[in-house]
Amino acid sequence: MNVAITGGTGFIGSHLARALVSKGHHPKILARGLNHRDESIRSLTNAAYTPVSLSDSNKLFMAIQGCDVIAHLSGISYEPHAGDFYKNHVESTVNLIHSARKAGVAKIVMVSCQRARPKCYNKFYESKWEAEQLIRASEIDYTILKPTIVYGKNDRFLTSIKQHLDKGSMIPTVGLLEKKINPVSIDDLVNLLLACLLDDKLERQTVNVHGPEALTYSEACKRTAKVLKKSCVMVPSLVMAQFSKAQEQERSSKEAILTRTLIRMIADGDQAPVDPCDQLPGDLAPKSLFNDEQIIRALG
Repeated sequence: MNVAITGGTGFIGSHLARALVSKGHHPKILARGLNHRDESIRSLTNAAYTPVSLSDSNKLFMAIQGCDVIAHLSGISYEPHAGDFYKNHVESTVNLIHSARKAGVAKIVMVSCQRARPKCYNKFYESKWEAEQLIRASEIDYTILKPTIVYGKNDRFLTSIKQHLDKGSMIPTVGLLEKKINPVSIDDLVNLLLACLLDDKLERQTVNVHGPEALTYSEACKRTAKVLKKSCVMVPSLVMAQFSKAQEQERSSKEAILTRTLIRMIADGDQAPVDPCDQLPGDLAPKSLFNDEQIIRALG
């Protein structure tokens, strides 16, 4: 199976590429080349890395020639400039669909997010929703996965917690009344992606994906601190205060970790998607608990 991965150097994309290679496949890794959290992915054996922007229709078409399916994982979690969410999520998806039709691609598997929806005063959610709508309206077979917070090696969630703990034991909560979240292990999400890409599972379905365990952000921080053998004191904080801190980091860092998008996802908690999703079969449902083993693997 010839698989192309947009956003192939990113967190989810790099994990998927390695999983495909381990199964004997030769994926095409497509990316702008801006993500440097995992430099080794560019030289992964049996995976062709092609630096290409999804805004370049001609290069994109050439890059996906001969591919059977596409894992559409490209995206950003914060806007360096106004309009970047729309450009990277909506306009890029328009170009991808157009190029995929010309290249004869059979299926697109897109990873969106659980709370993506229209008219919610959040450009990340709104642009992801528009991209979903474009995929659903295309003439190409598809699967859309809507996960909650995804964690694993080179993620933002556990990495941001570790950054807090490296600076001291006090971590602000995300809201005074914390909501439960059901974080998803990257391994579980990759297994689901493989089933959709290689075995054609969940044809023309939009599926909500959440982990098997509900816990608060405070509980996640305390478990992580225990694994790292550090003290952890949660300090009650308003969501808006966290937004302000995240905004400062976005403005001052070329690769922000604690983003307003991540804060919003934590604050929203594990709420159901706006529109009902198709049921995820039990054999494909995430099963990994947010435990010491998973945290060690992610931060080790």
